Amino acid sequence: MTASSRYPIPARIHRVEETIKRSRFITTIAHAPDAAAAHAFVDRMRNEFPDATHNCWAFVAGPPGSMTHVGMSDDGEPHGSAGRPMLTSLVHGEVGEIVAVCTRYFGGVKLGTGGLSRAYSGGVKLGLESLTTEERVDRIQLEIAIGYADVDTVHRLFDDMDITVESEDYGADVRYLCGVPELDATQFRTALADATRGTGVVREVSQ
Repeated sequence: MTASSRYPIPARIHRVEETIKRSRFITTIAHAPDAAAAHAFVDRMRNEFPDATHNCWAFVAGPPGSMTHVGMSDDGEPHGSAGRPMLTSLVHGEVGEIVAVCTRYFGGVKLGTGGLSRAYSGGVKLGLESLTTEERVDRIQLEIAIGYADVDTVHRLFDDMDITVESEDYGADVRYLCGVPELDATQFRTALADATRGTGVVREVSQ
């Protein structure tokens, strides 16, 4: 697994708005882990703005800059004047798993193909400038079993290594189902062995 397993993604839905020659451009950005999620968000925006002149969109459903899972639509604007410029801005925006919908309410003044391209790409760039992101991390599930005496030490290890605890069970020993960053799995196993003096048991859970 490469370092590309970690990259910024949108933390929440984000919206910016501009008025250009009396046309209102509303750009809404969201997280899109796959194409289905991107299309579902586009449908959501169409339902929110059913009276808009256009709801143009683009998405990159993968790592930043990836062209493997992309999509775009001019939604009735002149060919190449909306979806493609939006996609170009997303591809160069250094954020992964992202979808943008630019809603336009026509204001009576035609912008021309060049003006439209600048407006749609500019809306995405404006949104990216103020977008709150979080890190996407590939995780594997590990089940660990430790003695009660090691609980506090292991909890500190969880915090230090960004381990998420999905469930815990207190019986003869303490068992945790954990989400461990894939790139750090080997390091975590070593650290757990050190923290428990070799008594901690780790088992990978098939997903």
